[in-house]
This record gives sequence, C-alpha cells and structure tokens, in this order.
Amino acid sequence: MDEQSIQSIVNSVLRELGETNVGKGQITAIKSDPKKRSNNNVTATATESNNQGLEDLSLDKFIKWNGIRNAKNASINDDMIKQTAARVCQGRAGPRPRTISLLRFVADHSRSKDTVVKEVTSEWLAEHDIWEVHSRAADKSEYLTRPDLGRLLSDEGKKLVQERCKKSPQVQVVISDGLSTDAVTNNYDEILPPLLKGLESAGFNVGTPFFLRYGRVKAQDEIGELLQAEANLLLIGERPGLGQSESLSCYCVYKPTKDTVESDRMVISNIHNGGTPPIEAAAVIVDLTKKMLEQKASGLKLKR
Repeated sequence: MDEQSIQSIVNSVLRELGETNVGKGQITAIKSDPKKRSNNNVTATATESNNQGLEDLSLDKFIKWNGIRNAKNASINDDMIKQTAARVCQGRAGPRPRTISLLRFVADHSRSKDTVVKEVTSEWLAEHDIWEVHSRAADKSEYLTRPDLGRLLSDEGKKLVQERCKKSPQVQVVISDGLSTDAVTNNYDEILPPLLKGLESAGFNVGTPFFLRYGRVKAQDEIGELLQAEANLLLIGERPGLGQSESLSCYCVYKPTKDTVESDRMVISNIHNGGTPPIEAAAVIVDLTKKMLEQKASGLKLKR
C-alpha cells in the first residue's frame, strides 16, 4: 500500500470522528538500526548469562505472597495467608489478576498436567527393586481415554502375577501410577517399607508387592481373585489438584472379587508430606487392615 492510499484512509477515519479541518499529513517510516539491534542482542545475552530472569515460582515467598496493596491492616492478610493453602489475598490489576498470581496459577496448572502424562521409568523400578505388570491399556493415551481398560490386567500381566506372586496371602499390596506419577515416586520410600514392616510386625502373611502400570482402582478386584488374598491394599496416584500433584491414596478391600462394589471399599486419601504424612498413613493402614481381618469385612460392612 502506497503513502497516498494510507493518507486517504487516515483522513477518512478523522472525518468520521468529526474532524473538519483535515490536512495532509506525513508518514514517517521507522527503520531499524543494525548497530542498535546488535547492542540489544548483546544486552539480552548478558542478562541471560547473569541469570537475571524470573525467579522460581515454587519458592515460599511466592506461595505465601500477599498481593493486596495499601491494606488498612496488612498483618490480618498476612495471618490469613499463613492459615491456608488457598489463593487468598492475591490482589488485582483492574479486573485482572496480578502478574505473579497469574504466573503461579499457570505454573501450578502445568505441574498438575505434567504428572498425569509422565511415566514411571523402568530405571526407577529397577532402582527400587520392584517388578511391573500392565493393565489392558496399551499406553498412557489409551489409559486416559479408556478407563475400562485400566480396570483389568493384560493377559501377560495375569500370567506374571500367577507365576511370581505368593498364593493366598492374608494381605496383598499393589502400587499403581494411576493419575499421578509424582504420587508414586515421591511417596514410595516413605510409605511402602514402613507399611510392609508394620503388616509383618502385626503377624500377617504378606504377599508379593508389585507395580501395576496404567491401573485403575477396580483392578484390585481381579488381582484379589487371582491370588485369593484376604485383604487387598492398592496404593495409587490420585487425580492431581491445582498445585498439588503428589497425593497418594490407599484403597482397602476385604476379599475382592468381580462382584465387589464401591461400598465394599475404603480409602485413605491425601497421603503426601503436605497432607497425611506417608509414615503416619502406613500406621493407619495397618490398623485398618487388622480390623478388616478381625471382622472379615470392609466398607459399609465394617464396624468401627
């Protein structure tokens, strides 16, 4: 588009806005200066090399950040922030959230999505000396779109369970990634050893623990039928929340079968360092297992 055409459009707009004395203007072309552009690049590189970028938004000063400016009594807001993990006292910029608040929201959301799609690596399993079986879900994508496939073991998985696991134990423990890989990898060392030790100290015959990849809660019913365990304990990653991606749950059921319904199941949830500490959760699970085996019941049938 040439200069005359542009000037004609500008004059037309000005007349629409009520300008009656529209003169001929001048269009100034802005040209970049290669020398200045080179200097800007040097400055940017120097900034990056000095690590002068955004700070880590997971730092406590951002998590406990007070975005309310010019508060009448700022100490009340500070105290409120200390009492809860909710996003209170974030402040606003007009109708919009403050920049730090928005960035933290985006970062927490990304973290929650990441833990759903991540995988527990074979190296991690080897390091923790635990073997794995697969559900019928072929991969993570199918697992997320076909929940029914995560409720059943693959044919190879059933074969491995029957070959490698102790038959008819009193208690069978299974670990599964579920919807949070971080829940398994971050809590495993603090919950599984004390849980197994606690069950053995209570005098129970404990089965062979294993890892179930792409598992759903109801998979413990098929495992229970295969091994004829009296009590089945499934440690599985919970659906992550915003900013909390490490929460583990333990589903407990007495003599599970294909006919088991959800009211037969009990769950201890929110197991992580910011919720129920894993070591404390292990003690609670052992106590609950004792009651299940004493009363030969679980869920609504268990008297507490």
